[in-house]
Amino acid sequence: MLQNFFILCSGADSSILKTCSEGEQNKYAGIGATVFFTAVMAFIASAYALYTVFDNVYTAIFFGLIWGLLIFNLDRFIVSTIKKTGSFGSELLQASPRILLAVIIAVVISKPLEMKIFEKEINQVLLEQKNELTLANKEQLALQYTPQVEKLNGDIAALKAEIASKEAETNDLYDTYISEAEGRAGTMLLGKGPVYAEKRQKHDASLAELAQLKETNAQKIAGIESQITALNIEYAEVVKNSQPIIDGFDGLMARINALGELPWFPSFFIFLLFLAIETSPIIAKLLAPKGEYDLKLEDEETAIKTWVTQKVRERQKILVTDTELNEKIYGEIAEEEAVYAYKKQKAEELMRLQADAFHDMQVKRL
Repeated sequence: MLQNFFILCSGADSSILKTCSEGEQNKYAGIGATVFFTAVMAFIASAYALYTVFDNVYTAIFFGLIWGLLIFNLDRFIVSTIKKTGSFGSELLQASPRILLAVIIAVVISKPLEMKIFEKEINQVLLEQKNELTLANKEQLALQYTPQVEKLNGDIAALKAEIASKEAETNDLYDTYISEAEGRAGTMLLGKGPVYAEKRQKHDASLAELAQLKETNAQKIAGIESQITALNIEYAEVVKNSQPIIDGFDGLMARINALGELPWFPSFFIFLLFLAIETSPIIAKLLAPKGEYDLKLEDEETAIKTWVTQKVRERQKILVTDTELNEKIYGEIAEEEAVYAYKKQKAEELMRLQADAFHDMQVKRL
């Protein structure tokens, strides 16, 4: 039963193969087994690849099964359409497009399994890429907020500088009226005279202005600092919302690109392994000598071809003969006077009837 299943997988004609030797049946069962297990590998590889895309086991299995059946059908078609002619060069030329197709299929099959085999190394590469993307994302988003924050910080610095300038002015006025009282400047008279009172009044007025300026600027600074805090919170929120996109940067294309950054040598040998698996049915068919099954299949196909060719030629001969007979018969009829006279009489009668009908129609219209 298992042998019959593998023979079915090989695409061979089971009715012809049953009449062949046991060795011939085993040969095609081996080819069919290779086709079947290649399809199984294709199913596993595609299911894993699709799982990285959809992140759903059932979806991956469903589409992986479809892909495996597609590969199975292609391989079965490729093997079954290679005909043994006895000439290796002719057979190789016949199989060259199929070998190219097998190479493409091997690439498609090998990549997902390579990603699974080198999963840890790929995860490390993806982690480094995610870290780089996180830093780049923060820097890019910061470009939108940094100018505003710097401008607000500049406004705070200007307000503080205004307070410092007023403090320096008030301190100078304080030193002035103290010096006047001590007799070290101004009138050079010791004591609190009218000049001292005037300078003290200026200092007190400046001190009140300083207190008012501090209160006003403190409110302005608090408002600006609240704006800076709001911008920082908004920036942190934007970074937080964009981070899941970076964390999800592990899809099929990202993994393929990460695989490309790893050393090519191990991946190349895995590709060669799958190429050998995929082309093995074709290679086996090419290397196998022309056997009993091939001879019987050729006999059956050429018998049908000869029968069809014979039928076509017979129909052509019948057509040529029938044409010649018709021409001869109608030629002889044309030469008979009685037939000519009879046909002339009937034509004259027909013309008279047509003339009478035309006359009657004109009379009715008048």
